Amino acid sequence: MTDLASLSLERVAAGLRCGEFSSLEVTRAALARADRAQQRSNCFLVIEHEPALAAAAAADAARAAGRALGPLHGVPLAHKDMFARAGKVVRYGSRVRADHAPAARAVVLERLAQAGALDIGALAMAEFALGATGHNAAFGDCRNAHDPAFIAGGSSSGSGAAVALGAVYASIGSDTGGSVRIPAAANGCVGLKPTYGLLPRTGSMPLTPSIDVLGPIARSVRDLAIVLQIVAGHDDDDRQSSRRTPPDYLAATTRGVRGLRIGIPRTEFFAADSRAVGDALLHARRVFEDAGAVCGEIELPPVAPLAELSRAIVYSEATGLHAPWLREHAERYTPQVRVRASTGLAIPAPIYFEALQLRAPLLQQFVTSVFARCDVLLTPLLPIEVPRRDETDVGGGARMWELLAKLVRCTAPFNFLGLPALAVPVGQDGNGLPIAAQLVGRPFAEDRLLQAAAVQEAAWPARVPVAP
Repeated sequence: MTDLASLSLERVAAGLRCGEFSSLEVTRAALARADRAQQRSNCFLVIEHEPALAAAAAADAARAAGRALGPLHGVPLAHKDMFARAGKVVRYGSRVRADHAPAARAVVLERLAQAGALDIGALAMAEFALGATGHNAAFGDCRNAHDPAFIAGGSSSGSGAAVALGAVYASIGSDTGGSVRIPAAANGCVGLKPTYGLLPRTGSMPLTPSIDVLGPIARSVRDLAIVLQIVAGHDDDDRQSSRRTPPDYLAATTRGVRGLRIGIPRTEFFAADSRAVGDALLHARRVFEDAGAVCGEIELPPVAPLAELSRAIVYSEATGLHAPWLREHAERYTPQVRVRASTGLAIPAPIYFEALQLRAPLLQQFVTSVFARCDVLLTPLLPIEVPRRDETDVGGGARMWELLAKLVRCTAPFNFLGLPALAVPVGQDGNGLPIAAQLVGRPFAEDRLLQAAAVQEAAWPARVPVAP
């Protein structure tokens, strides 16, 4: 009998359209897998069994009556618990906002609902998205899908683990310093940080409005392209959202890479700190070359300062947003997150404004100097192997701080620049955990990244671990 929860989003949507199986069958399979995934990884904050089954029955009835809603009609999904869900409590991974229940629904969730997708619950996240590991002292750590002793990554930790474990077919998270790409990499999924402004953020939790983006996580490149096509595009209530018409993302996955120029940064900043990671990236380069791409090393403008500039903006704006809650409810924050949310108090205002003013010229410099010589950059996503939870938790000492810095080293510079970046599995370390490459492109070149990622995926197919 087919394990419906292990199918791709594309395959299950096609099966629902042709009547091969019902939404009720698919949703029951997803909920059963969600219950097992929760025991293994603590990837959900809430699983809504009865509402999900009622929605699936309604989807089946609508289809039987000839009212198909769209390409995801009857497909169960779940998302990071930072999106307004029409009267349901949204916690932001924290107990500070435990009674917050917006009446509306976030635009990206509304677009998925209009495409027919169902919502089976809310996924775990780092408290207020302030963390890259998956630790959460308020609701318990989210654990890696492959081995619970290791981190799930953050802050969209539940999205990475739940998708990898087959509890849902795809999920929307957010990325301010790597929060989509890191959990995608740690759990063996595909994850996209799109160009700043491609996805509207209306109805989502803000952390750093100047940098925040939303992005999908899926088990395959084509599944990610399907979701991206649905959620991308302008929204009048998000002034930063782009008015560009998105291209055909799914078509891009079939183009191959013959003649595509792949740039390998010639800098220690993007050097792998692990032999396994270095070998996996070398293999990824060979995959591109064997497929007809032209790979070559290129010089980059200074990258390390970009991460520091990103940090100045992130913590200044995060502290500004949290200041009222910190004054009124400081005791509800977990101690570590209270410190992180207050970090901006130590950043002088001139430094923050200078960082903002430098973004446009540094982006222009980077695009002009780099993407004149290549179409896609290939870098490590994590320069290290996925670390253990205990060595990245409070009490880990100097080693903990070193690992935390390395988790975002390769990701944060591209948040500052607002460039699209995609995580795709390219190997496996000695612990059996995934290794991912990061593909980076010029603004709004998501289709080019999907084009390249599809070639890597064909050489290293994404696998779904089975929850015991």
